Amino acid sequence: MSWTVTPEAFTTRDATALRRAYYAEVAGRYWKRQVTEAEIDQGLLDFPDEGLLPPTGQFVVGRLDGAPLACGGVRLLDPATAELTRVYVDRRARGTGGGSALLKALEAEGRALGAERVRLDTRSDLVEARSLYARHGYAEIPAYNSSPYAHHWFEKRLA
Repeated sequence: MSWTVTPEAFTTRDATALRRAYYAEVAGRYWKRQVTEAEIDQGLLDFPDEGLLPPTGQFVVGRLDGAPLACGGVRLLDPATAELTRVYVDRRARGTGGGSALLKALEAEGRALGAERVRLDTRSDLVEARSLYARHGYAEIPAYNSSPYAHHWFEKRLA
């Protein structure tokens, strides 16, 4: 099994399907129920991804043996700080190295944008994500935003 992670417009068919799957999972876990297609549509409108385009950001799609099963985005918060968002690996592909491959690619994209550090926020119930970030050198930091959906904030220096 082999992962490839490459930049891709967040509007492509594969990227859109992955963003919808991401939102369905995080919203479903938050609300403790399956979300409707209308709720996914509304969530994508409420939390747009426009900043995930050069020169302010980038979106990537991860493929496992050619199948689109992961995605993530990076955007600049300021000239020295990038933020990860929409980091997602399909349940069927978890444990195969997709999260690590995404982080490596997103960190490289952050460097290419000129960032010296990368930050992210996540929720307490997303334990797999918190574990992934800790394994890859992300340290918990004080809150850098006021998102009502964030319980943990992380940062990593980019070398």
